[in-house]
Amino acid sequence: MSPGNLYRYFPSKEAIIAGIAERDRAEVMQQFEAADVSENFLEVLEGLARHHFEGRSDEQVGLCIEITSESRRNSEVARIYQAFDADVRAKLVSMLRHAAERGEVSRAIDFDRVTTMLMVIADGVWSRRVIDPKFDPKSIMPLFMDVVRHLLLNPPVSAQESKGSSR
Repeated sequence: MSPGNLYRYFPSKEAIIAGIAERDRAEVMQQFEAADVSENFLEVLEGLARHHFEGRSDEQVGLCIEITSESRRNSEVARIYQAFDADVRAKLVSMLRHAAERGEVSRAIDFDRVTTMLMVIADGVWSRRVIDPKFDPKSIMPLFMDVVRHLLLNPPVSAQESKGSSR
Protein backbone atom coordinates (compact mmCIF):
# COMPACT_ATOMS: atom_id res chain seq x y z
CA MET A 1 0.00 0.00 0.00
CA SER A 2 1.32 3.42 -0.84
CA PRO A 3 1.69 6.00 1.92
CA GLY A 4 -0.96 8.18 0.30
CA ASN A 5 -3.42 5.29 0.26
CA LEU A 6 -3.32 5.15 4.06
CA TYR A 7 -5.23 8.45 4.15
CA ARG A 8 -8.23 6.68 2.62
CA TYR A 9 -8.54 4.89 5.98
CA PHE A 10 -7.16 7.51 8.35
CA PRO A 11 -7.90 11.25 8.26
CA SER A 12 -4.42 12.30 9.45
CA LYS A 13 -0.93 11.22 10.47
CA GLU A 14 -2.01 11.54 14.09
CA ALA A 15 -4.91 9.16 13.48
CA ILE A 16 -2.52 6.60 11.98
CA ILE A 17 -0.23 6.86 15.00
CA ALA A 18 -3.19 6.67 17.38
CA GLY A 19 -4.44 3.57 15.54
CA ILE A 20 -1.06 1.85 15.82
CA ALA A 21 -0.81 2.74 19.51
CA GLU A 22 -4.32 1.41 20.20
CA ARG A 23 -3.55 -1.80 18.30
CA ASP A 24 -0.38 -2.33 20.31
CA ARG A 25 -2.21 -1.59 23.55
CA ALA A 26 -4.89 -4.19 22.79
CA GLU A 27 -2.26 -6.79 21.84
CA VAL A 28 -0.24 -6.29 25.03
CA MET A 29 -3.36 -6.43 27.20
CA GLN A 30 -4.35 -9.71 25.51
CA GLN A 31 -0.90 -11.11 26.30
CA PHE A 32 -1.25 -10.11 29.95
CA GLU A 33 -4.74 -11.61 30.12
CA ALA A 34 -3.52 -14.86 28.55
CA ALA A 35 -0.53 -15.17 30.89
CA ASP A 36 -1.14 -17.90 33.46
CA VAL A 37 0.32 -16.40 36.60
CA SER A 38 -1.27 -18.91 38.93
CA GLU A 39 2.14 -20.48 39.39
CA ASN A 40 5.77 -19.74 38.56
CA PHE A 41 5.50 -16.00 38.16
CA LEU A 42 9.18 -15.62 37.25
CA GLU A 43 8.79 -17.98 34.26
CA VAL A 44 5.75 -16.04 33.06
CA LEU A 45 7.59 -12.73 33.44
CA GLU A 46 10.61 -14.12 31.60
CA GLY A 47 8.36 -15.32 28.78
CA LEU A 48 6.76 -11.89 28.46
CA ALA A 49 10.18 -10.22 28.54
CA ARG A 50 11.56 -12.58 25.88
CA HIS A 51 8.57 -11.86 23.66
CA HIS A 52 8.94 -8.10 23.97
CA PHE A 53 12.74 -7.86 24.10
CA GLU A 54 13.63 -10.51 21.51
CA GLY A 55 10.48 -11.34 19.58
CA ARG A 56 9.66 -7.88 18.33
CA SER A 57 11.19 -6.89 15.02
CA ASP A 58 13.52 -3.91 14.77
CA GLU A 59 10.78 -2.13 12.83
CA GLN A 60 8.21 -2.73 15.59
CA VAL A 61 10.61 -1.52 18.26
CA GLY A 62 11.57 1.54 16.23
CA LEU A 63 7.93 2.37 15.59
CA CYS A 64 7.17 2.12 19.30
CA ILE A 65 10.00 4.53 20.07
CA GLU A 66 8.62 6.89 17.42
CA ILE A 67 5.18 6.73 19.03
CA THR A 68 6.74 7.47 22.40
CA SER A 69 8.36 10.55 20.88
CA GLU A 70 5.13 11.56 19.18
CA SER A 71 3.34 11.39 22.54
CA ARG A 72 5.45 14.39 23.61
CA ARG A 73 4.06 16.47 20.73
CA ASN A 74 0.51 15.19 20.28
CA SER A 75 -2.04 15.25 23.09
CA GLU A 76 -4.21 12.46 21.63
CA VAL A 77 -1.23 10.14 21.20
CA ALA A 78 -0.08 11.14 24.71
CA ARG A 79 -3.50 10.20 26.11
CA ILE A 80 -3.38 6.78 24.45
CA TYR A 81 0.24 6.20 25.41
CA GLN A 82 -0.34 7.21 29.05
CA ALA A 83 -3.43 4.97 29.28
CA PHE A 84 -1.40 2.11 27.78
CA ASP A 85 1.38 2.73 30.30
CA ALA A 86 -1.14 2.82 33.18
CA ASP A 87 -2.70 -0.46 31.99
CA VAL A 88 0.69 -2.21 31.83
CA ARG A 89 1.62 -0.83 35.26
CA ALA A 90 -1.67 -2.03 36.80
CA LYS A 91 -1.25 -5.51 35.32
CA LEU A 92 2.33 -5.82 36.55
CA VAL A 93 1.45 -4.62 40.05
CA SER A 94 -1.46 -7.08 40.18
CA MET A 95 0.75 -9.93 38.98
CA LEU A 96 3.39 -9.07 41.60
CA ARG A 97 0.82 -8.90 44.40
CA HIS A 98 -0.56 -12.31 43.49
CA ALA A 99 2.96 -13.75 43.28
CA ALA A 100 3.69 -12.32 46.75
CA GLU A 101 0.49 -13.87 48.13
CA ARG A 102 1.70 -17.25 46.83
CA GLY A 103 5.15 -16.69 48.34
CA GLU A 104 6.92 -16.54 44.95
CA VAL A 105 8.26 -13.04 45.58
CA SER A 106 8.90 -11.11 48.77
CA ARG A 107 5.87 -9.53 50.38
CA ALA A 108 8.15 -6.70 51.55
CA ILE A 109 8.82 -5.26 48.09
CA ASP A 110 7.39 -1.90 47.13
CA PHE A 111 5.17 -3.11 44.28
CA ASP A 112 4.85 0.30 42.64
CA ARG A 113 8.57 1.12 42.72
CA VAL A 114 9.59 -2.35 41.53
CA THR A 115 7.07 -2.09 38.69
CA THR A 116 8.52 1.29 37.75
CA MET A 117 12.01 -0.22 37.69
CA LEU A 118 10.87 -3.13 35.50
CA MET A 119 9.29 -0.67 33.08
CA VAL A 120 12.42 1.49 33.05
CA ILE A 121 14.52 -1.56 32.19
CA ALA A 122 12.12 -2.55 29.40
CA ASP A 123 12.16 0.99 28.00
CA GLY A 124 15.95 0.91 28.12
CA VAL A 125 16.18 -2.40 26.28
CA TRP A 126 13.99 -1.04 23.51
CA SER A 127 15.96 2.20 23.30
CA ARG A 128 19.22 0.24 23.19
CA ARG A 129 17.85 -1.82 20.29
CA VAL A 130 17.16 1.37 18.35
CA ILE A 131 20.49 3.04 19.20
CA ASP A 132 22.84 0.08 18.81
CA PRO A 133 22.31 -2.16 15.77
CA LYS A 134 24.71 -4.72 17.29
CA PHE A 135 22.77 -4.97 20.55
CA ASP A 136 21.52 -8.50 21.17
CA PRO A 137 18.63 -8.57 23.67
CA LYS A 138 18.85 -12.35 23.88
CA SER A 139 22.34 -12.08 25.35
CA ILE A 140 21.13 -9.94 28.27
CA MET A 141 18.15 -12.09 29.25
CA PRO A 142 20.07 -14.08 31.91
CA LEU A 143 21.32 -10.83 33.46
CA PHE A 144 17.86 -9.27 33.23
CA MET A 145 16.38 -12.24 35.09
CA ASP A 146 19.13 -12.03 37.74
CA VAL A 147 18.23 -8.37 38.30
CA VAL A 148 14.52 -9.24 38.41
CA ARG A 149 15.09 -12.03 40.94
CA HIS A 150 17.13 -9.67 43.09
CA LEU A 151 14.42 -6.98 42.96
CA LEU A 152 11.64 -9.42 43.74
CA LEU A 153 13.27 -11.69 46.28
CA ASN A 154 15.62 -9.32 48.16
CA PRO A 155 13.93 -5.98 48.74
CA PRO A 156 16.28 -3.15 49.69
CA VAL A 157 16.43 -2.24 53.36
CA SER A 158 14.92 1.16 52.58
CA ALA A 159 11.81 -0.54 51.13
CA GLN A 160 11.45 -2.73 54.21
CA GLU A 161 11.89 0.26 56.52
CA SER A 162 9.32 2.38 54.67
CA LYS A 163 6.79 -0.45 54.82
CA GLY A 164 7.41 -0.89 58.55
CA SER A 165 7.09 2.82 59.32
CA SER A 166 3.77 3.14 57.48
CA ARG A 167 2.03 0.59 59.67
